[in-house]
Amino acid sequence: ARRHAAAGLAARAPPPPVAAVRRRGRSPGCAGVRGGCFRRRINPTAPRLWRRGGGERVEWWRPGAPVGSESLHLRRERALEEEAEKKFGWILKIFFLGTAGLVGYQFFPYMGDNLLQQSISLLRVKDPLFKRMGASRLGRFAVDDQRRMKVVEMGGAQELLNVLEGAKDDKTRKEALKTLVGLSKSEEAAGFLDRAGAYAIVSSTPNSPEYAEIETYKASLLKAFDQLKS
Repeated sequence: ARRHAAAGLAARAPPPPVAAVRRRGRSPGCAGVRGGCFRRRINPTAPRLWRRGGGERVEWWRPGAPVGSESLHLRRERALEEEAEKKFGWILKIFFLGTAGLVGYQFFPYMGDNLLQQSISLLRVKDPLFKRMGASRLGRFAVDDQRRMKVVEMGGAQELLNVLEGAKDDKTRKEALKTLVGLSKSEEAAGFLDRAGAYAIVSSTPNSPEYAEIETYKASLLKAFDQLKS
């Protein structure tokens, strides 16, 4: 009877405290297992959640993986964040380049003679692309009569006539005619162009089915020259 009573008391006795189990080198959940214990999860694929730094972080537990290792999910999130940062950086670069180009375009007419001379020099290059660039720059520069005459005095008007006369493509002709129309708004510049033989050069320029503006520019120039003679 004493033995049965002792066995009953032992069965009802509370488990050893956690501190005592930890002192023996075992975790509270594996008391009584020889040689320590193994971590065991009911569902190995279930995520482990814990709070760190005020947020919630997910770790996918894998057998044999060290505790606290980063999960594939977290690595993907970091890769997406880095990619988003790179795209944002490119957007900023494009924004600043576009702003710089716009500012340069607005302040181009107020730049000095060196830039004007460089634009005229582009008209002498054999490549049609550079000729169009030079003509376009002169067109942006000649915004009033004073600047139009500046282009004439530095030889830009004569070079534009040379470009128009020797152009092999309609795109170059269109750009040269457009700039000449801008210069002809000044009566003095129009007189210089007429004396330089612009009437014959403009009238002999062929029309283009692709660029209807060529015919419009020609008519505007010829009208300006006719008004000078009347």
